[in-house]
Amino acid sequence: MLIGFNAPTAGPLSAADNLAKIVVGAEAMGFDYATFSDHIVIPTAIAAEYPYSASGEFPSGTRGERHEQLTEMAWIAAKTTRLRLVTSVMVVPHRPAVLTAKILSTIDVLSGGRLTLGIGAGWMREEFEAIDALDFDARGTVTDEYVRAFVELWTKDAPKFDGQHVRFANIGFDPKPVQKPYPPIWVGGESGPALRRAARIGDAWYPIGTNPANPLDSLTRFKTQVARLRKMAQEAGRKPDAVGVTLRVTQFGENAPAKAGDGERRLFSGKPAELAGDIKALKEMGVGCLDFGFGGATVDAVLVEMQKFRRDVLSLV
Repeated sequence: MLIGFNAPTAGPLSAADNLAKIVVGAEAMGFDYATFSDHIVIPTAIAAEYPYSASGEFPSGTRGERHEQLTEMAWIAAKTTRLRLVTSVMVVPHRPAVLTAKILSTIDVLSGGRLTLGIGAGWMREEFEAIDALDFDARGTVTDEYVRAFVELWTKDAPKFDGQHVRFANIGFDPKPVQKPYPPIWVGGESGPALRRAARIGDAWYPIGTNPANPLDSLTRFKTQVARLRKMAQEAGRKPDAVGVTLRVTQFGENAPAKAGDGERRLFSGKPAELAGDIKALKEMGVGCLDFGFGGATVDAVLVEMQKFRRDVLSLV
């Protein structure tokens, strides 16, 4: 099982020196991958409901200065040698398809094949409108088409595409990604459409456990959704286990609520031994990757939390 962490993309910890110290320090500790979130702009008035809080309000701490996701990842690629780089997630409709495929291919080449493409269709209508992205209401269709275009560009010597939102022909596209046939695609989201997308095109499903509309806060709930994913993959003409399973953990430890919404123990709540038990249980059911958000107001505080997690939790797995 691979263990990752959330790299800061906004706020004081995302300043160049701080960001480099956190990511390079985490790589030296033995973490396997870093994740990078994606917002191009944050509108000052947001009516759209944020999917990962009970109130539906976008966290105020995520406002303010923020790096562009893919640019930051390219910069981090030059600072590291082993760490995988995961878009967590990239809002696919936010950037033109051909340009995005080129940027992603470039990152994969220059990093020596360390890119993982986490994808999502997006949730914030106001951000779509601010950056003049394609129709928010068609974002699922746009996402599917853009990803098909990425694959065409990454795998064909003479790529061509004639879709509703993307069209190209008579072009060359090199260099191709280092990873073959292309970088792994992790499909984010917990809804029915997100699961179906993962079942159709994903190398892995990449949910967050705190979506109130689709909670994955207990082992039973998580297993139920994984079983649903397996069934969808089979219905899509793939082997039930063709889609890997990953999970982003945003709240864990003794500060997390003890009980899940279904009355069972909440995943990743409690003492280090209980967290280690959850990691073992998820590994046994086929989860291949887990990433965690480590808190701290300073670089040193974040690194201390990461080291403590490795010492107290991962050593027991």
